[in-house]
Amino acid sequence: MYDIKLDNKILKLIEAKPEISDRDIAFELSVAEEMVKTRIENFKDTSEKILIVNYGPSVYDGLKPLLEAENYSVVKASGNFSVLETIKTEKPDLVLLDTGLGNIDGFEICKQLKASSRYWWIPVVMLSERCEVTDKVKAFEAGADDYITPPFNSLELKARLGMILRRTRI
Repeated sequence: MYDIKLDNKILKLIEAKPEISDRDIAFELSVAEEMVKTRIENFKDTSEKILIVNYGPSVYDGLKPLLEAENYSVVKASGNFSVLETIKTEKPDLVLLDTGLGNIDGFEICKQLKASSRYWWIPVVMLSERCEVTDKVKAFEAGADDYITPPFNSLELKARLGMILRRTRI
């Protein structure tokens, strides 16, 4: 569970003694050194992270500069790991998930993500060329927070993602 009090204690120690080591912070707060390292690393990147999971590079290549211009950190899911493993590693604030991922069903990935006790809170926006109402309903039943079809209007996409991220901060 996220503990803002611990973060504040770490920051106070760093402010008081800028040269203090992670090990000394851990000792002083009676917590694991790895926990201190992780929390300090999280302090460094304050931009919200969006993970793009899609079958081809074209969607990622098109969305990355658009989203980075809005000060989002954008990463792509690696084909070498499962989506859940990538989410564990990257810790995104939002997932853009393609419904057609080759031999993997994007709807099923969304279901798994939303069923996970570790990741259920991460918003999922489904990207799909499928415009049928049944596909949209299937996405929402799988737990998707939104469903967007191309062509993507950049203003609308940024507004939708911004709204979803604001809602998750509440």
